[in-house]
Amino acid sequence: FHGIISREQADEILAGVEGAYILRESQRQPGCYTLALRFGNQTLNYRLFYDGKHFVGEKRFESIHDLVTDGLITLYIETKASEYISKMTTNPIYEHIGYATLLREKVSRRLSRTKNESRKASVTSEENTPVEKITSLVRRAALTQNDNHFNYEKAHNFKVHTFRGPHWCEYCANFMWGLIAQGVRCSDCGLNVHKQCSKYVPNDCQPDLKRIKRVYCCDLTTLVKAHNTQRPMVVDSCIREIEARGLKSEGLYRVSGFTEHIEDVKMAFDRDGDKADISASIYPDINIIAGALKLYFRDLPIPVITYDTYSKFIEAAKISNADERLEAIHEVLMLLPAAHYETLRYLMIHLKKVTLHEKENFMNAENLGIVFGPTLMRPPEDSTLATLNDMRYQKLIVQILIENEDVLF
Repeated sequence: FHGIISREQADEILAGVEGAYILRESQRQPGCYTLALRFGNQTLNYRLFYDGKHFVGEKRFESIHDLVTDGLITLYIETKASEYISKMTTNPIYEHIGYATLLREKVSRRLSRTKNESRKASVTSEENTPVEKITSLVRRAALTQNDNHFNYEKAHNFKVHTFRGPHWCEYCANFMWGLIAQGVRCSDCGLNVHKQCSKYVPNDCQPDLKRIKRVYCCDLTTLVKAHNTQRPMVVDSCIREIEARGLKSEGLYRVSGFTEHIEDVKMAFDRDGDKADISASIYPDINIIAGALKLYFRDLPIPVITYDTYSKFIEAAKISNADERLEAIHEVLMLLPAAHYETLRYLMIHLKKVTLHEKENFMNAENLGIVFGPTLMRPPEDSTLATLNDMRYQKLIVQILIENEDVLF
């Protein structure tokens, strides 16, 4: 650290020593600090920040030395290979998967086994397959050849990642440079790519069950793709149980089950997945299963009726003409992601069945709309006032969906 000195003085100190650096306090803005770094026969000046770690851009470093090391690597690569970097994404191996050829026979055997097993069970687990070492790229190549029809589109969930040792991008097959945060990794499927390459990766994420730590609070599309199902198995399991023994239960979905028992069901699904036992022998009160289903919908990070479509549904509900309103709601339904649409469709078919037993359970479409309105849709902004103002429209939307499920879906 050289105290308050000018750029010219810093330049004199560093002259002729490539890779040398000093820290100085700004003359123009006392209390602000600058990293002066010698590279390419010139002195580069960067505003230096500290929030527990040192940084001049996005990356955070434990020491200035690490920051400079990473910076020199990046500067060197970008200076010497700028033209090559700009062309990296033009011929991606991602689209051709050239290096998967050697593993194709092994993958084909796995696919053949998977197809045979899928005839015996609705959900096929891949936890014990003998190809765990195959990269996520090859795994995804195999899945694209699979003939399952639950091929919902899902964007990758990329997060900045620090790779230990040399690493190569699974999109362009080029080296990932830098000391830390060399690229990004999809936290759902494990795909590793350059940050700039991540913009070109298609929405074809196939989540790996080993990376999905829970069922509740997990993104809906992520969960169904990880389990290769049309809908979240929580929804299927709970609805199957409720229709088997609870359709005539008075106050179904309105009467609350014991909170601790509902939490037990939640933990059972998080722990055992589709193997969770929610039978009458374990939970004789059907309101516990109904409560667990409602809790699943409330815990979704993106509601079944997504934030993107929320305002469009509310506007549709405000239309006074019944036919026009129905048409508007149908148009907005088409904007829902496929997994959300299928889940909502299946739930509405179930709730319609509930209303057919209104004489016994006292639950009509309006009552169910009151229960499920705030459960299935929430305003994008966390505003109590907006929620209160929209509650009657939330109820109306669900009521219309139930009453007209055969037309709308």
